[in-house]
Amino acid sequence: MQGSHAFINVKVASFNVSMEANNYIEEGDATQSINLALPRALASAEHQQIKNIAEIIQRVQPDILLLNEFDYLENTKIGINAFQNKYLSVSQQGHAPIYYPYIYLAPVNTGVKTPFQSANSRLTHYGFGKYPGQYGMVVLSKYPIENQQTRTFQQFLWQDMPDNLMPVDSVGNSWYSKAEKKHMRLSSKSHWDIPVNICNKQLNILASHPTPPVFDGDEDRNGRRNHDEIRFWKDYITANSESYHYDDQGKKGGIVESTSFVIVGDLNASAVEGSAHPNAMRQLLTHSRINDYPAPTSEGGALNKPDNPNAASHTASWGMRADYVIPSSELKVIDSGVFWPKADNEASRLVSSRSASSDHRLVWATLALKLKDKECNNDSLN
Repeated sequence: MQGSHAFINVKVASFNVSMEANNYIEEGDATQSINLALPRALASAEHQQIKNIAEIIQRVQPDILLLNEFDYLENTKIGINAFQNKYLSVSQQGHAPIYYPYIYLAPVNTGVKTPFQSANSRLTHYGFGKYPGQYGMVVLSKYPIENQQTRTFQQFLWQDMPDNLMPVDSVGNSWYSKAEKKHMRLSSKSHWDIPVNICNKQLNILASHPTPPVFDGDEDRNGRRNHDEIRFWKDYITANSESYHYDDQGKKGGIVESTSFVIVGDLNASAVEGSAHPNAMRQLLTHSRINDYPAPTSEGGALNKPDNPNAASHTASWGMRADYVIPSSELKVIDSGVFWPKADNEASRLVSSRSASSDHRLVWATLALKLKDKECNNDSLN
């Protein structure tokens, strides 16, 4: 609580943990099923990369956390439960364990086959992946998640976004076939709107992981898709009940205007550098409902690219701000940061390489949330 006002500080974080199967397949072992590689690594309770990821989370202690690139296994929480029970709930290097009683995970488009499986099809999968759920995502929370109010947009069609940037050929015709275009989904993973109940005050977590704007040709299909995946949130926080958005249950419209929210995720774009469409992040960060000042920073990031004036806000090892925690404008940012220790810091071992943890850094912001009630008694935080 702050002073005489009913406020509570809530720390929200986003972390691309690179916990997808390719990191856990043992070289030369042809007997392993790739989609079970992560569960096997988690079951050991001794995988050093996963222990390091857990230590980073324990050091930061977020109240609400989005994990990107955490493999989703259909209709099961076996992966995230093992991560919680064998890593997060166990002290790593003397740091306080952390437990999240509330979990949200759902299917994503990565690795999901389309009806078009011929050799010349341009749409064999809705999102890049070797199997359904690779590069998935999950939200962990110390506060109750309102599951009945959660909205997912996994199946929203790209063509249904007005003035979309779907790729075209040299004469302006659709790069995808007419049939493919009718199936092409916007989200490379998914878009989630997750209401969290914080002492009877609702905070919506808007989570996504747009495709990297690279690995394509002159048609720029990934760059265009990245732009429109980010634009989806820009329009969503602007929208009303009559907007073009429709979720996987058929409900139409954007977020209620009075609702506080935080946009989180590896958005694979920067407003000032990188390969993304120039307006991809700018359209969001300059929105009147967004509060992105000051951007989270770190000393380690600044020293990683000392000649780059934007380096302090970088969240990716190659030198770019790719990961975001962006609150709505009425939320006051108490503190924020990127977990990227300097090289002379003992904790720098946790981010020394991709194999140490991830090629991304955890980014977080502590927000002051004004409550409806003067008292907050939440057993989940005890």
